Amino acid sequence: MTQPPRIAAEAYLEALAAHGIAHLFVNPGTDFPPIVEAFARAAGTNRPVPRPMVVPHENAAVAMAHGYTLVTGQPQAVMLHTNVGTANAINMLINASRDRVPMLLTSGRTPFTEHGADGSRSAHIQWAQEMFDQAGMLRELVKWDYEMKRGDQAAATVDRALEIASASPQGPVYLSLPREVLGEVLAAPAESNHGRRAVPRAPEPHAGDIETLADWIAAARNPLIVTGMLGKDPRDSIVLARLAERYALPVIPYQTRYFALSADHPMFQGSVPGALLTDADLVIVFEADVPWLPSKESPPADARVVQIGEDPLHMRLPMRGFSSDLTLTATCLSVLEALEAALADRAMPHVAARDAHLRDRSRRLHNAWQQEAERAGQAETISLPWLNHCLRAVIDADTKVISEYSFRQEYCPLHTPGSLFALSSAGGLGWGFPASLGVKLASPRGLVVSVLGDGAYMFANPTACHYTSQMQNLPVLTIIYNNALYGAVRRATLDMYGNGLAAQADGRLLANLPAPSFEKIVAAHDGYGEKVERPNDLPAALQRAAAAVRSGRQALLNVVCDSPA
Repeated sequence: MTQPPRIAAEAYLEALAAHGIAHLFVNPGTDFPPIVEAFARAAGTNRPVPRPMVVPHENAAVAMAHGYTLVTGQPQAVMLHTNVGTANAINMLINASRDRVPMLLTSGRTPFTEHGADGSRSAHIQWAQEMFDQAGMLRELVKWDYEMKRGDQAAATVDRALEIASASPQGPVYLSLPREVLGEVLAAPAESNHGRRAVPRAPEPHAGDIETLADWIAAARNPLIVTGMLGKDPRDSIVLARLAERYALPVIPYQTRYFALSADHPMFQGSVPGALLTDADLVIVFEADVPWLPSKESPPADARVVQIGEDPLHMRLPMRGFSSDLTLTATCLSVLEALEAALADRAMPHVAARDAHLRDRSRRLHNAWQQEAERAGQAETISLPWLNHCLRAVIDADTKVISEYSFRQEYCPLHTPGSLFALSSAGGLGWGFPASLGVKLASPRGLVVSVLGDGAYMFANPTACHYTSQMQNLPVLTIIYNNALYGAVRRATLDMYGNGLAAQADGRLLANLPAPSFEKIVAAHDGYGEKVERPNDLPAALQRAAAAVRSGRQALLNVVCDSPA
């Protein structure tokens, strides 16, 4: 059988595969025919291409790619439908951008020719879907954007996109793909040159800065480490644990997006800066865009502050005014390893006393957390401490936890680097459930648990996510902390108008969120669903749900909880 002439879409898919992209997460539309044809042709050859994965909502597709990359470190690709599909995905793109997750986000461009070309407009919608600047709606959120102009550019365009996405600081890039261009017949081979497109090495600290920081640590009586995105590379956590224990450095993983330190580590001192910040004489900030809330607490005016990160100024944030006496552009791992060497030969006069104090503080904190959980187990309604405490029985060393609202290590310590992923600091709701599917795709053998607020679950377009879980055989355990409330809205109202009229109704105006029977939604997709309302019923329900997932079914627990005070 005579092979048809190659089209640009074939070169495009093969270039993705050449860069190690395993999956193309798609939400297709009328701009996809050349991609469909290219996949069909690849099925009859041995040419490698990504696995196409149809995801019936754009936000879910982007969050799945995000979750996959969190586990593997490998960028993935997403393709959406023209301007309307791109617009639908911007919420999850904001999360990926703020978390600096490398990703190739693409979408078709409505055909630019009205007739006369292969791929010219053939549907009514294709006039109204054209924009003067399709990339304009997301340009602020990506490192690079481009529209492919010619079919023989396909491989070179992919090379350019992914080298930029992967360079430090990493982040998403965007490419629009006109239908006519994807369908162009190639007169000559167009192959990726990825082997000759070396990405620059990630930044490492200046030796003089490390010496200064080591001197400051040696002299400090009350140092404090605050982490945000430390732990994205699991090796960060291993070195931090050694360094913190050896030199009695208290650690606060504040609004952490990754596993930074186990709550069972003696230097884990909770998840909010609090008194350790206000008493500190040295604050070392690792990859935290907001290391504390200045309107509520700050370090002493004479405390030294060190800001560390691949982009320590967080230049994509329009306004950020945190002080810094020493600013290091470097990866967390490179700084931690350099510090470990630099501190080894320094006198540390305050370590012994500080170590004793912090270990005693840790014991008191753990006793308080344990007592809080035990009291919660005797209550009439389920609370966050009890839910997290009960998770201990189903989470093991191979479990990965995705938190969008309600996971707390204080009540459920983790021990494995790379075992925790949380919502970005931008707070684009609806991320956790689809991200858990991407995590499961990347780590099929272990249990994947997503712990979500009820609002976060609804924002996730749950029918699309349950459908994808079922169709792609990605069984995950979804736990909904269902307090029938937009807690963030209520807290913000009471914080700003605690003495106002809104406070007379406990800040619940516009925050109440009466919840349906979420457990029935998963049942419609042949999953296991259960509603839990009493504390003493929760442990057994968790075991049933985890057993269902381990047997190959997705599961959901609708945990009806009290509203926080």
